[in-house]
Amino acid sequence: MKKELSEMTLKELWDLFPIFLVPPNPNWKGQYEGERKNLLSFLPSMEAIRISHIGSTAIKKIWAKPIVDILVEIPSSVSMDRVKDVLLAHGYLCMAESSGRKDFNKGYTKDGFADKVFHLHLRVFGDNDELYFRDYLNGEPKKAKEYEKLKLSLWHRFEHDRDGYTDAKGGFVARTTALGKKKYQGRY
Repeated sequence: MKKELSEMTLKELWDLFPIFLVPPNPNWKGQYEGERKNLLSFLPSMEAIRISHIGSTAIKKIWAKPIVDILVEIPSSVSMDRVKDVLLAHGYLCMAESSGRKDFNKGYTKDGFADKVFHLHLRVFGDNDELYFRDYLNGEPKKAKEYEKLKLSLWHRFEHDRDGYTDAKGGFVARTTALGKKKYQGRY
């Protein structure tokens, strides 16, 4: 009998869910739209101020992990724990929590990835740097290709180390986000 995800070590999880990149897929936008509609069906409208497609699958014409990232921003007056309970009741797993942030996934099974995989980032309204990063790369195709090249160079080195992969991209992401916030100041 296979272990439940909650019983697995970090190494076992990273082995079961390796990092891999695939060419751009026109279906990612539709997967996001379908999951957005699903979220709206059970999150009261007052709790989700904005739901956005973020991450590499939201950037035009670059290779990405086939995982659709979704940012859900809620008012500071709404309990994150209450929204967490609702998400858990609808098939999401909470993977990380810190002050003002909670991260979830859907589509991770004890047999590996499901056909559709989502990462949901629950944040207080205005905690949305990812929107500036996404918009900047979509407006600057050469910079997007630079990001793709970086990701491809890191893929095999960090195939079973998600934290290392994320950390290795950190400088690029921070610099690009700052450029996006300057270019699109006040957009969000």
